[in-house]
Amino acid sequence: MTTGLSLARRHFLAGGAAVGAAALLPRRAFAGPDGWRELTARPGKASLWEEGGPLADIWGYDGGVPGPVLRIPQGETLKVRFRNHLEQPTTVHWHGIRIDNRYDGVAGLTQDPVEPGAEFEYLVRAPDAGTYWYHPHNRSWEQLARGLYGVLIVEEPGAKAYDRDVVFAFDDWRLDDERQIDTASLGAMHDWAHAGRLGNVLTVNARPYLRESARPGERLRLRILNTANARVLNLRFAGLAPRVIALDGQPVAPRLLEEETLRIAPSQRCDLIVDLPQEEQVFKIDEVSRGPFTACEIVAAGPAIERTAALPADIALPANPVPKAFDMRDALSVDLLMEGGAMGGMREAMLHGERKGMRELVEAGRMWSFNGIAGSHHDAALFKVARGRTVRIPIVNDTRWPHAIHVHGHHFRVLSRNGEEVTREEWRDTVLTDPEERVEIAFVADNPGKWMVHCHMLEHQAAGMMAWFEVT
Repeated sequence: MTTGLSLARRHFLAGGAAVGAAALLPRRAFAGPDGWRELTARPGKASLWEEGGPLADIWGYDGGVPGPVLRIPQGETLKVRFRNHLEQPTTVHWHGIRIDNRYDGVAGLTQDPVEPGAEFEYLVRAPDAGTYWYHPHNRSWEQLARGLYGVLIVEEPGAKAYDRDVVFAFDDWRLDDERQIDTASLGAMHDWAHAGRLGNVLTVNARPYLRESARPGERLRLRILNTANARVLNLRFAGLAPRVIALDGQPVAPRLLEEETLRIAPSQRCDLIVDLPQEEQVFKIDEVSRGPFTACEIVAAGPAIERTAALPADIALPANPVPKAFDMRDALSVDLLMEGGAMGGMREAMLHGERKGMRELVEAGRMWSFNGIAGSHHDAALFKVARGRTVRIPIVNDTRWPHAIHVHGHHFRVLSRNGEEVTREEWRDTVLTDPEERVEIAFVADNPGKWMVHCHMLEHQAAGMMAWFEVT
């Protein structure tokens, strides 16, 4: 099974199949009369190879992929009654939300896994507006690969500066010759030791070729998510002149997307604003890492929306209440060294408190480490810090592979890359680090509890690239 995007797939994408736009949008969830939204993880079906083609067996929230779009006003609490109708334990992690620790959804750290047939009630208070998502944090490498994820949107107060927002959740799937999810390769050590599980089919909102209908002149907010297990995407929005307005849910000073191309790592999000031209036109969104080939398109047709002014350069979202006042003189500095993987230099690491050689580590399914530890929830904390103190983390990627480092419960600022100061102020929950790269981040540890930090190439996390810290 090849892990590249197949030639047959590229040929299909070049043709594309016209589908009604309403059928392509992620479903929206509504609260019941008691104010609780019911959410159930269960098996389902999806056409991943081609529209109207073979139905693949998936796992999905409410049986669909993506799961229902959950929307909540900023500052309010989403009440979710979650039920597990899968054959294995699971949880729900609310990715990017600076949440109460008890509801972070990390099995073995913040809660017990939800067993088959059981339920758990989550209270998701959302202090920050923006684009987020939810997914399991138990056997994530398998459960996300089967389709278990959904989108969470926290809405800013007040009038919107755009006509409509559109969710584009990109994912890659590894399908077998029967056009089913290749479950035989789940847990393959080759994937775990290399780039992670890479698929051979790319979908948007779980559709093999999404055609988003729009009106000429319409102003769109595009919410872009990379929900893949491990694939870094390079997406080109040719002819759209998009402006970046948020990264990982946090507003940024609006700017044109450089070369109309977005590099986005697993779990990252990017919000773009585009003004469609007044005439009817089709805009193709291409993945250009190995191609290019078209992943989806926006079809502007019908009566135009008349505008008296072009998209202002300074269009901006209101700021979120992320603590940004660093005290670097009193900062806790914690190094994070990533080692291991294929063609890496790691020869040994600590596993469950004992030093093991690479052969023993591989036999145990561990081939990555943070600071010399092939990590698990049972290890000692990476660090403990008093609430309100600044934490500075120099991250060193001493491997041959990229890693997307995700910090739970907080947003951080990237201070430097390879010794050069990053002057653009951006707040993220996930940072992509390339091979041999050094990236320095910092945040105010203001959210009490035990929080994970891990690689969001999910096979790397499972194989040892994970740790946790405690804010007291």
